[in-house]
This record gives sequence, C-alpha cells and structure tokens, in this order.
Amino acid sequence: MDAQGHGRANDVDPADQWVLNPATGEYELRLAPAAPQSPVPGPRRAAPVRNGAPGGRTTAGNGVPGSRRTAPVAPGRDVPPPRRRRDAPEEPLPGRRGRRPVKKKSNAKKALLWTGGTMAFVLVAGATTGWFYLKHLEGNVGTTDVGDAAASSFSKDEAFNILVIGTDKRTGEGNEGYGDKGSVGHADTNILLHVAKDRSNATALSIPRDLIVDIPDCQTKQEDGSDAVVAGQDGVRFNRSLGERGRDAGCTMRTVEAATGITPDHFVMADFNAVKTLTSAVDGVDVCVEKAVDDKQSKLKLPAGESKVEGEQALAFVRTRHAFGNSGDLDRIKVQQQFLGSLMRKMTSGDTLTSPRKLLKLAEAATEALTVDKAIGNVGTLKDIALELKKVPTKNISFMTVPVKDNPAETVKATVVVDESQAPPIFEAIKNDVSFTEVKTEQKKEKAEIAARLKGTKSAASDVRVSILNGGAPAGSAQQQLAYFQTEAGVTKSDNAGNAEAPLAKTTLEYDPDQADQARRLADIMGLSGAALKPGKSVTNAQGLPAMTLTLGKDFKGAGVKLNAATTAPANVAGRSTADKVQCAS
Repeated sequence: MDAQGHGRANDVDPADQWVLNPATGEYELRLAPAAPQSPVPGPRRAAPVRNGAPGGRTTAGNGVPGSRRTAPVAPGRDVPPPRRRRDAPEEPLPGRRGRRPVKKKSNAKKALLWTGGTMAFVLVAGATTGWFYLKHLEGNVGTTDVGDAAASSFSKDEAFNILVIGTDKRTGEGNEGYGDKGSVGHADTNILLHVAKDRSNATALSIPRDLIVDIPDCQTKQEDGSDAVVAGQDGVRFNRSLGERGRDAGCTMRTVEAATGITPDHFVMADFNAVKTLTSAVDGVDVCVEKAVDDKQSKLKLPAGESKVEGEQALAFVRTRHAFGNSGDLDRIKVQQQFLGSLMRKMTSGDTLTSPRKLLKLAEAATEALTVDKAIGNVGTLKDIALELKKVPTKNISFMTVPVKDNPAETVKATVVVDESQAPPIFEAIKNDVSFTEVKTEQKKEKAEIAARLKGTKSAASDVRVSILNGGAPAGSAQQQLAYFQTEAGVTKSDNAGNAEAPLAKTTLEYDPDQADQARRLADIMGLSGAALKPGKSVTNAQGLPAMTLTLGKDFKGAGVKLNAATTAPANVAGRSTADKVQCAS
C-alpha cells in the first residue's frame, strides 16, 4: 500500500516478498501479516478510579492526552489528586519525562508468548507458502527415466558431468521457421559440461550434431512402464542419438560415453522456447557481431558492434547458419558458445542476483523449459546444482569443441569425424578433472601435493601386497587383473577380494603411509595418477599380512592396459574461449 493507503493488502507482488539473507546468500520468502497493522498503538485501558468515577481517556494534569493515567474530571467538580503512599516515588512534574514503570514479570511472559506465537505463525505461513511455490516450480519440470544411463543421485562433494541437449523439436508459437517439420526432436545442440570437484573450474565441450559416431544399443522406458532396447547404429550423425526410433536422452548420454570415454552423470534438455524465455527473464543478453547482419531466413537483423537480444531475436541469433563464417554447424557452435558465455555473465551479475523479480522470472522460465533425468527432477536438487555452478568463476569456465576433421568417406563434405590426433588429450583431461585454465595458488598447491605422491622410491614388484576389488569395471575384471599381476607384472603377492560395496567412477589405490613405496610401484605398473592414490589404512590379506586395496572403477580399460591419467590439460586448444570474455561473432 502507498502512503495514502490506496490499494488492497493482497495486491502484493510475490517477488517483493523474497528477501536476501546475507548469512546464506540465498533469497527467502518472508510474508507480510494477513491484514495491515496500524503503526500507532491503540488506546490503553484506563486505570481504575478509587472514587468510583467511570473510566475514560487518560489525560495529563491539564486534560490533554498524555502518557500518565489519571482519573477523569467530572464537570463542575474539583476532584483532589489521588493520595500516594509515603514510600512511593514522587510523580514527575507535567511535561517532564520520568522513568517508565517496571512491568510485572507475568506481563513480560505474556508478551513473550504473544510475540513468539505470532512469529511462529508468520514463519510457518511463510514456509508453507514457500513449500507450495517450490512444488509449483517442481511441477514445471519434465523428467525422463533413463535408467542406469544417469547417476542415481547428485553429489555436492564430487566432480560432475551434465549433458546439455538442445532439441530441434517445434513447440510453441513462432517456431515454425526452425527445425524439421514433424520431427520428434533430434540432438541439435549438445554441450557436455564438466564441473571440477573443487569448483575452481568447468569445461563446456560442444559436440557437433554432424559428428559421425556409433550409437550403442540403449534401453528405454516405454509409456506403459515396460523396457525396450533400441538397436544401435554405426557410422551415423550424432543428432540421431535422440528421437529417432524412440531413442531418449539416455541414448544420447550413452553415445557421448562411447564417443569420448566421458560418462555423463545427468542430462538437461530444452527446446527452442528455452532461449526465448530465459533471455526474456533476464531482460536480454548482450551479443556482439563484427559485421552488420541481415539474414532473410532467420530474420536476424543486427548492426555491427554490440546489441541486446531477447526472445525471438535471441533464438534467431543462436539458430542462424548463414550470418557467420562459412554457414556451417561448426561456426554456429562458436556463436552459441559466445552467446552462452554472455548469458552466464548476465545470470550471475549483481543486477540479476539482487533482483527477486528477475530471480522468480528466471526460476519460472528455467523450470518450464527443462526436461531432466529423474535423479535431479526436483527443485531442491536443481537449486543445489545451480549453487554449485555459481561457485565456479566465469574466467575459469572454458568453452571448446570436440576437435574434428572432414569425413574422409565423403566426396561432398557434409559430416565430420573425431580428430584422433587432437581429441584424446582433451577427453583425458576432462575425465581426470584437469583444468584448462589457471586456478588459485592454494588449489595449485593441493594439486602439487597430490602429484608428489608419485615421487619417491619404488619397491620391487615382488614386494607389493595388494587385494583387488571390482568397483564398477566389467564383470571378471578383478580376476583378469590378478592374472596379469601374477603372470606378467611380477606382483605375486596379490589376491582377488571380490566386489566393492559401491561402484567408483575412477580406479583408486588405498594404502597405509608405510606402504607408499609399494603404492608408487603399482601406480607405475598401472599408469595411475597421484589423485588415484589414497593414503589411508591397509587391509589384511589371505596370508594375514597388511595389503593395499586396489578398486577397479568404471575407467578401468582392461588387464594390463595403463590408465595413463592426465595431470595437465593440453595447451593451445583450437577455438577455446572462456565465459568471462566478450567476443564478437564473425
């Protein structure tokens, strides 16, 4: 309500009820009371009068309303002031402030009860409304059950990989000019986002839609709840890993793993409308073009230099093929990366983060636009992911594209294949949580300490005692590795301890500090990184002697095959950029 009191109490925008809590850095819903309260206290009950006169308004000695309670004066009568006890303090003169009377303890307790009860009611009401609002947002999010293609949960304490899929499915008004008519939605734009365990950096790896890959068989969930296996295909475009033959996002995740060796943990999928709604929610995204653009097909028209785009214009910017470069998909990927960098800067800017109205619009837009796997299909988990992403400095978010070359099998070049001379080191760096940018000194120090685990003396292979567990590797891997140790590597004091309690993404070696020389020898035999070595406790082997524990993770490549984990990222990756830099599309 304004100063004149116009308007109704319930005409309050919900966005104005979200308040920044400086202790947590998050917005919290704080509701106003159900009815407006007057800032002026109401009249107090008059003190009883000893001569039996009826109570009335309290007055000071001259009949003017005041802070002291006196008996009212009846017309035409002089009433003497009430007597005071001999031991009572003298009343202050009119117009002078005296001490406030001390409240009785019982009144204080009553006031405390009323205040506490009212506050509890407001908090419960706020929490309840907040809960309903979160449920409303949760209802916006679509989910797909992709089975074991995705992780069963999200961990805030580990590195994670999210596959971001933009489909070319036509939905919503104004999208008739984009995508294939009648398409169920292919994997048109694909970015594998890796977020480092220490949140010091992230890597966004674009996968071209026209990359030739082998799509593996994949199990999909049918509408009736049954499972069906969609047969794989060899030597086809990557974008066919979604939509075609009933393939879901889980099939695309499996295709990424088959092509790169990197396992996506979760997926986030959106169609054309996401670009429109997200850019509108943040009041537009700044873009830059070297030359003026007037693309008749996408209807994108921009002057040279910087502009702000949102809604339909933003979609045209990321979808156009003819305004930049050689009108190919690889040039469009570069433009999309620049656009995403600008969107990230806008979403994490103070202008957005300090505006409850923008944050609410962003929450609505994001949840309505997304389809995710079931493990992250609730607002609480999505919020956790967003908060983890917020920790990564934009200067340490690297954008790059899978290194490719023209498909040698084609006369007319239309597709690309992985460049095997450049791509593997990039894949290995991402798999091993290696940053493509410089990180803070303390983080570099920690990495140096991890690398130092490999430095020092190495025991003889015959002195290495190790028990092997299968922690996510293919069935039979522990026995195969045992055979390799004993027959070819000279690690004769080894045994198969069965399966680990829980699967691991990466192979690890746990050892007592006294066994460091044995750990270094085994790391040398297997090609383990310093990060794979975990100082801890030894176990007792079949002979009753202390032994290390080798757990074969999902990254295990086979008995006798070294893991050769990368510890540094390749330098001068072609086309690499970071999210903090403003670039102009050309």
